[in-house]
Amino acid sequence: MDLFKKCSESDVVKQAKEKGIYPYFHKLETKQGPEVVMEGKKIIMIGSNNYLGLTSNQEVIEAGVKALEKYGSGCSGSRFLNGTLDIHVELEKELAEFLHKEDAVTFSTGFQSNLGIISAIAGRTDYILCDKENHASIYDGCRLSFARMLRYEHSDMEDLERQLKTVPETAGILIVTDGVFSMGGDVCKLPEIVKLAKKYGARVMVDDAHGLGVLGKHGRGTAEHFGLEDEVDIYMGTFSKSLASIGGYMAAKKEVCEYVRHVSRPFIFCASITPASVACARKALEILKREPERVARLREISDYMRQNLRSRGVEIMENKEGTPIIPIYTYGNVRTFTACKLLFDDGVYVNSTVSPAVPVGKSLLRTSYMATHTEEEMDIAADKIKAVLDKVRDIAD
Repeated sequence: MDLFKKCSESDVVKQAKEKGIYPYFHKLETKQGPEVVMEGKKIIMIGSNNYLGLTSNQEVIEAGVKALEKYGSGCSGSRFLNGTLDIHVELEKELAEFLHKEDAVTFSTGFQSNLGIISAIAGRTDYILCDKENHASIYDGCRLSFARMLRYEHSDMEDLERQLKTVPETAGILIVTDGVFSMGGDVCKLPEIVKLAKKYGARVMVDDAHGLGVLGKHGRGTAEHFGLEDEVDIYMGTFSKSLASIGGYMAAKKEVCEYVRHVSRPFIFCASITPASVACARKALEILKREPERVARLREISDYMRQNLRSRGVEIMENKEGTPIIPIYTYGNVRTFTACKLLFDDGVYVNSTVSPAVPVGKSLLRTSYMATHTEEEMDIAADKIKAVLDKVRDIAD
């Protein structure tokens, strides 16, 4: 059989393109803000993870420009060798201080962070307990580690304990969970996870990619939200969301971070984060610390939009923590793609989410919000979402 046979476009992709409802790879022509220009059209952006609205912040942009001028465009090597800049070290110190941990390690992307952390910490004789709705990078990190992975039903603490009971007493155990789940926007049951971890001698790792800048009075994330900052062994996060840049990090005890620095293949063998990206993340972190009201505003605008959608009879996935991720049920792929297309044509960008990102038959529109959105923008978007959903109601796959 020809190796490339699998590379033929799938029927779903072909059909969506033929129908003119293919929803991916729209070209953005401006900064990532509440309103953008895509393919020549003004669009209300409610599909971005720019939660604090800092990607277009002038202080952040100027910090990146100054770093580009001082350090050049790249590091031309890994952190392990010639690619460590003084600002890499400063960023790690600032992250550790902000997250109340002894040390931090930065990675070139958020995806690589999970690959690098999990594959370094967990080995062949260890077990990883993984929520079924964890991010794909966590799953790939588990595979790279060669540890035994046991999946538990989403946020099902009884199932987690059943799985923990099967682990040999001689094995190391890592419970890894998203803090805020990226598709549903719900928050992990961290208090119960911590309690079970103590009972069974496990360590806890929280992927807070969608929690930093979102949860907690100061935006420190899921652990701060629950008052459990001392109980999480490893924080993982990204710079590509609230911190308006690119890259990722872990924060933990110093000895754990030092170990990861010296054995993590995705850390050792990858070029380091570019100077401008480091500077932008540092400035965004500075603004988050200086302006915690952005976190409160994000919650406010998210709650406003949630109520807007409810009042119009739009079926959304609820969560009591009020995160800025609001999934809207569409169920079928064709209905989802069509809704995205109609909304885009009408000046609203949302994300189309279908299997395998969600279970078959549970397709949805993933919407997400920024602290810099206005109530007027939310009113307009909610009206258009309601009108489009009414139009596509009877479309079948």
